[in-house]
Amino acid sequence: MKMFATERRDRIIELLQEKKRITVKELASKIGVSEATLRSDLNKMENDGLLTRTHGGAVLNEENDTSFNVRQKKNKKEKMEIAEKALEFIEEKQCILLDASSTALGLAQLLKEMPIRLTVVTTGLQAAIELKENQDLTVIMVGGVVTNKSTSIEGTLGLNILDYVNIDIMFTSANGFSVETGLEDFNLYEVQLKKEIVKRSSQVIALIDSSKINKSSSALFAKLNQIDKIITDKPITSDIENHLAVNNIEIILTN
Repeated sequence: MKMFATERRDRIIELLQEKKRITVKELASKIGVSEATLRSDLNKMENDGLLTRTHGGAVLNEENDTSFNVRQKKNKKEKMEIAEKALEFIEEKQCILLDASSTALGLAQLLKEMPIRLTVVTTGLQAAIELKENQDLTVIMVGGVVTNKSTSIEGTLGLNILDYVNIDIMFTSANGFSVETGLEDFNLYEVQLKKEIVKRSSQVIALIDSSKINKSSSALFAKLNQIDKIITDKPITSDIENHLAVNNIEIILTN
């Protein structure tokens, strides 16, 4: 079966996460497309800041390692400040959704300690484990596939559970955000699920630290007109701010 470019690039990232470096020849044997096509993919991915090209292949920089444990350690202070700011938008008896991002996990850890009655839907295994400690919270997991090295649910197998809840706010992070596209992530199968949840949410609040702004990733899951607010840790450029204002997206800074 022919793979789309986004699927190929997602697979390239997966293989690089396993091996840290790989040759074009190895990729061709594992993915089943021509070396010329893969060289084109790698060049595009290097331009997007996802990897570094080497002679005959590519390496994954540690800063672009997308495994959860690596992501959780990055910009930890900023992510917790963003999570704390997000609390200001949560009200008693709401139904909120937390994705499987490390920033949303930070929000789950804060909610665990709060005396607030909420329904929390999540696609994150670790978030669900944290949230179940608070008896005031009703925790619902979206069903799907659990993959190796991941703490998230992937695919749309359990999506029909969302037909029975009304999501007031979706709190989501992303691997990249730009005013040309919107919110993007690296895992194509997780992106499929996020796309569907965005459609079903009354409000989408993006929790993204400043390192993600003006950065590209593999696949789009929320266009500008689907985002209501962005919570981030540093002021953005006036050019980006103007784009966001035109699209009625509110920027909220942690301090």
